[in-house]
Amino acid sequence: MKIAYFDCFSGISGDMILGALIDLGLDQKTLMKHLSTLKLTGYEIEVVQEQRGPITGTRVNIKVDEEKQHPRSSEQIRELIGKSKLPDQVKKNSLAVLKRLATVEGNLHQQPPEHVHFHEVGAVDSIVDMVGACIGLHVLGIGQVVASPLPLGRGFVQCQHGMLPLPAPATLALLKSVPVYDSGQERELITPTGAAILTTVCSEYGGFPTMSIEKVGYGVGQHPENHPPNLLRLVLGQATIAVIKEQLLLLETSIDDMNPEFYGHLMERLLEAGALDVNVLPAQMKKNRPGQLLRVLVSEGLRDTVLQILFNETTSLGVRIQEVDRYSLPRRTIRVQTSFGRIVVKVASNPIGEPTLAPEYDSCKRAALNHNVPLRQVYEEAVRRARDRLQGSGPGTR
Repeated sequence: MKIAYFDCFSGISGDMILGALIDLGLDQKTLMKHLSTLKLTGYEIEVVQEQRGPITGTRVNIKVDEEKQHPRSSEQIRELIGKSKLPDQVKKNSLAVLKRLATVEGNLHQQPPEHVHFHEVGAVDSIVDMVGACIGLHVLGIGQVVASPLPLGRGFVQCQHGMLPLPAPATLALLKSVPVYDSGQERELITPTGAAILTTVCSEYGGFPTMSIEKVGYGVGQHPENHPPNLLRLVLGQATIAVIKEQLLLLETSIDDMNPEFYGHLMERLLEAGALDVNVLPAQMKKNRPGQLLRVLVSEGLRDTVLQILFNETTSLGVRIQEVDRYSLPRRTIRVQTSFGRIVVKVASNPIGEPTLAPEYDSCKRAALNHNVPLRQVYEEAVRRARDRLQGSGPGTR
């Protein structure tokens, strides 16, 4: 799955998002082909390379013929998007961005969202920013968006409603539950359009996600400041699964003269003592006698405890010990409600990012015995319930 990380060290706006996507590889002709289905007129897009400090990025300048434009309501913009021939996913995301912004503005002005008239957002450049960003995410095949904490500026900004303090009220409302911090800069860093786009498509905020980096793009902002440079950095990569590495001990011994009935008791004692894994494998011994290879995986701190158990409970005269590295996928347990009661399910992520589900055996066994049903029936329902739960609370849902 492709993942995009928005590194917003100098803020974010609609034109910076669009510039970063173009810098990352969004073809301008493809962008214009999709935008043309909106039936908007009286504008053209200028794409130029500009420097901010030592870094060169892409700046998007939308030139609008003001005489041909007029304020639009959120309902008019919604109809414009709905009647277009944009891809379904682009329509869905664009309408979600618009709805989020309209809801916030409606709450601020005490109006229903569909009745809100936007002067800034209703302008062509803001519509192009919102829809263009959704086009870029779709064309580049981005499946997940992660963003850094967002810096807030100080001071005031002049808009259609008059002088507003920074961050603008709409911006603050859009950033509810999003990690932010004071940048100390006396200018607008987060615009309402930028905030609406990001908070709609972003699934989580924080540091760089675990990913294999493929490309980096820079969107240039309108401010000439170079401390920090007015840029949005967009990092595209392939999501990878975090792997846990542990250094463990592998203890093994070969046995050919022990009562096979004792192995069950031995394995129980080892697991109760904290062994991570216990295996008994068939082996052909040096005098051609059939035997067993006993292997026990433990942490360093259990060396002496497990050695004592092996010498007390087996006929072994010696144990081999070697340090090994174990790599494992992160895992967690959830409890799901089934018609047979609550079942414990182990959840891990496989290398392509899909969850693997394994109902806990003892939990399923107890439920099967209590309800007098086949174990398989409990297992299958637990997997189904767990999958439904994960799909309902996965990344990106809000």
